[in-house]
Amino acid sequence: MNIHTQLAAYPIPHTPVVATIGNFDGVHLGHQSVIAEVIDRARFLGGQSLAITFDPHPARVLRPDQPHPLITPLPQKLELLAATGIDATLVLPFTDELRHMSSHDFARDILLNAIRVTEVHEGENFRFGYQAEAGMDGPNGLASIGQALGFGVAVYAPRIVRGAPVSSSRIRSLIAAGALSNDSAPSHDSALSHARALLGRPFAIESTPAPGRGYGAKYAVPTINLAPYPELLPAHGVYITTLTVGAGPAAETFESVTNVGNRPTFGSDSFAVESHILNFHPIELTERTPLRLTFLRRLRDERPFPTVQGLRDQIARDITRSRRYFTLCHLLTAHS
Repeated sequence: MNIHTQLAAYPIPHTPVVATIGNFDGVHLGHQSVIAEVIDRARFLGGQSLAITFDPHPARVLRPDQPHPLITPLPQKLELLAATGIDATLVLPFTDELRHMSSHDFARDILLNAIRVTEVHEGENFRFGYQAEAGMDGPNGLASIGQALGFGVAVYAPRIVRGAPVSSSRIRSLIAAGALSNDSAPSHDSALSHARALLGRPFAIESTPAPGRGYGAKYAVPTINLAPYPELLPAHGVYITTLTVGAGPAAETFESVTNVGNRPTFGSDSFAVESHILNFHPIELTERTPLRLTFLRRLRDERPFPTVQGLRDQIARDITRSRRYFTLCHLLTAHS
């Protein structure tokens, strides 16, 4: 996938451009459905498929006083967009100038004159222009503007998974509540009201080891703390996870149990994302080593223990349950 980070650097296309615009936070099943249509249409026309996104996320510019942790920070989002098979992504800096651009000016100056789109494909809830003034329909909507300017517009209903619309805000709420998989979804909710079902994959974060832990050429302790992570994390608790250490062909994935929280047994101000590796062996690790932590199942809430020994006993039970989980996964994989 080609990545363009400035509109001025976007090459003038010589074939049809079929585009979709959005924040694509999470690159969830709804995003994936529209992108698949964009790719198919571009191939049919013999042109290029393009995703147009923004950095920083517009919510952080428009509402700077309100926290807006991301499901997928930009590097992870670009990686997931590339995995869809789309030809290119244009990352538009969400500047004050872009923020104040009217819907018509955005369509004319950016979509038509700069990108030269042939078609734009969007979900029916898409809004754009200054103060989100325009949607898809109506005299100032994208469909009408596209007709006037000479490019096509395709509109899609929200992706529905067993009665629930797929959206980034919905997924964000589920992750924040710890509802990451079917077995950890709230009992009052639908059977597929959990993040994994709406993302189409397990929720994962990317980070590095916490600084100041004495990492050497060979790291021989089976517990790794992640560096402070500013984006979305699941609710405090203990999770079955996998931890991928490194990147590229040399990366290695370990089975792990992860605590997200304040470790109340040890007092306040001790927040950590701490992973205990089950199938550990000494590894190469520095403070710059890439880590990918994938959350598979929620085991329990975080809670204080009256003694350190009580905590150790509970950790042993968590490890036993996690080993059983991975054993079952291996058996199912072997018989599939």
